[in-house]
Amino acid sequence: MLALICAFCTGLIISLVFFRNVIFADSIWSGETSFRDFLATKARRTKVHDDFVFIGIDEASIKLDQVSDEEVDASPALQAMRREYPWPREVYARLVEQLCHAGARLILFDMRFDKDKPGDDVFAAALERFRDRVVIGADITAGATSASGFGIVFILPTEGLVPNQLMDDRVGFTNYWPAADGRIRAVDYTITDSQILRLTQGDEKGHAQPWETVYESIDARALRKIGRSDRIPSGDRSYEIRFGYDDAYQPRSFFELFVPAMWDSNYGSGSFFKDKVVLVGASSAIAHDVHPTTIGVAMSGPLLHFHALAAALDGEFLTATSERTNLLFLIGAACAAWLLVAFVRQTLLALVLQIVASGGYLAAVLYFYEARGLYVLTLPVLSAFNLSGLFALGYDFTLERLEKLQTRRTLERYVSKNLVKEILDNPDSFYSSLRGVRIPATVLFSDIVGFTTLTESADPEALVKQLNEYLSRMTAAVFESGGTLDKFIGDAVMAVWGNVRSLGLAEDAKAAARAALVMRRELQKLNEKWQGEGITPFKIGIGINQGEVLVGNIGSHEKMDPTVIGDSVNLASRLEGLTRTYVADILVGPTAADLVRDSFHLRSVALVQVKGKTKPVEIFALIGARNDPGDPEFLQRLETYEAGFRKFRERDFTQAKILFSQFLEFYPDDALAKMYLERALEYEEQPPDDAWNAVEVFKKK
Repeated sequence: MLALICAFCTGLIISLVFFRNVIFADSIWSGETSFRDFLATKARRTKVHDDFVFIGIDEASIKLDQVSDEEVDASPALQAMRREYPWPREVYARLVEQLCHAGARLILFDMRFDKDKPGDDVFAAALERFRDRVVIGADITAGATSASGFGIVFILPTEGLVPNQLMDDRVGFTNYWPAADGRIRAVDYTITDSQILRLTQGDEKGHAQPWETVYESIDARALRKIGRSDRIPSGDRSYEIRFGYDDAYQPRSFFELFVPAMWDSNYGSGSFFKDKVVLVGASSAIAHDVHPTTIGVAMSGPLLHFHALAAALDGEFLTATSERTNLLFLIGAACAAWLLVAFVRQTLLALVLQIVASGGYLAAVLYFYEARGLYVLTLPVLSAFNLSGLFALGYDFTLERLEKLQTRRTLERYVSKNLVKEILDNPDSFYSSLRGVRIPATVLFSDIVGFTTLTESADPEALVKQLNEYLSRMTAAVFESGGTLDKFIGDAVMAVWGNVRSLGLAEDAKAAARAALVMRRELQKLNEKWQGEGITPFKIGIGINQGEVLVGNIGSHEKMDPTVIGDSVNLASRLEGLTRTYVADILVGPTAADLVRDSFHLRSVALVQVKGKTKPVEIFALIGARNDPGDPEFLQRLETYEAGFRKFRERDFTQAKILFSQFLEFYPDDALAKMYLERALEYEEQPPDDAWNAVEVFKKK
């Protein structure tokens, strides 16, 4: 069955890949193209050639609004530029003369010169004089009629400039043919008539025929003239290029070359252009000569030529795997998915391996694209692998999941949710722990103050309803913080962190502290609600302690419960009881306090020796989380209380009295401060003996 699922999914993907007229095939190829473009934006780019200079015909050059009248009067070229636009051809002649005398290696014009204009004779003379260092552009397109009989229209330089036109090595076509989505990915360095027709009809696989005329692009002409004809790719196909960086080859204003001050300061009196390849073309927004590219940016036509030249010089061409190779990859993906699902029977592990394998394939795709310029079929292969694997896994997982869900829902009515999860997910580990193991854990006890007295006068049915509502909120606080509800002891709640699965000593303790704060907050909400309904509110005490506990299945042969026992558990229970003595709703033991201190505000309470303990322990009141602003003024004033507490311990009762009094000026009802003030006054008048160590000894639970 698993093999059939894999075969069906892969067969569907193969039909989409190799039969483009199948429904949804366009979608998968559109996604593949988008991913390929994404790689182009993230992978390395063709390096920037510092000897490429773009001279842009921008709005500043057309308007000449940045040039003074005196500068225009001093330059014949600027005078001609100011008279009209398009400019007389003598302007370009002067440009060629000036750049060639400055030592420019090559000048490219990505412009049309297809109509006669004033100054053609001067420009033609300059083109002839520097014929080995200049190339001008021509356009090729498909038309309804043509003298060649191929339906092709040539937009060529006027014969007054170049008599042989496109056959002259000073003329090259400037066209780039976009893909079906309008983006430019590939470059044609040479082209024939039949290829032109195929490209204009959307077929990028057109091949040159040996008897046809071969036309060279402006880029191919440039490569020949700089002595790198060996870098011109063969003319039987379009070449996808690896583009350079988006901000490469930023244009310089055309007019600056004819302003003497700018020529001297910006271009070193022409030395800047020595051995440079200079491209002249439109760079103004009104020219609309921009084209979407594979790297996600619209690029001006002239800049495309520089990227094409750089790609040819550095051999930065991109290829893709063949259809035969693609088919083998797809079949291999199906086989890999079947092997994975058939032999790895753990669903989670199989999913992890599937993710790892997919990530490994993506890494390989990126490597070949980055290092080899080879694009390996990606989305269809991953779709075949993952669809096959997921559907096969889903077949097994659904049945298993339904069974576990039914079991989980039954168990969660009786035991803690995280305990149920551990039983179902790691049964061997769980049952092993029930035999008895010592582990560090954090224990929380919560109890309702005066509940016994309340039961004597309250309506039983109403009290049970109120208690259930209260316990539901308290239980939710435990579960939300990842704790285990160990048991209900009448109205008391016992919860543990770290007994089933630990996140670390500190995290377990902090989770317990967060649960206690949620209990406090939820009880406040319940009390407000109950008071509005005329119901007596609850007051609770919470004790939190961290330490080593014994985890096991405790009980008799007739009934056993998984629980925790030990001295640390007893201390947590004692701390809950001490909340009545110290009028603090949440008390924290010393070890837990050290673990949570960086995330929670604590308040020193006392050094106590509880029943059953021979050594005193420091206890603290939990105020709130540090990321919760709470009452900033109280936290600031609390420093005075803590200072008084330290002085009290140091037997400096006079200073302690002063500090506690200062604190009580702002918080006169604070029970702890009043208690210590009374003791400080008492000890100030009658100091304790030398054996006094501020320990509070409790003989009762």
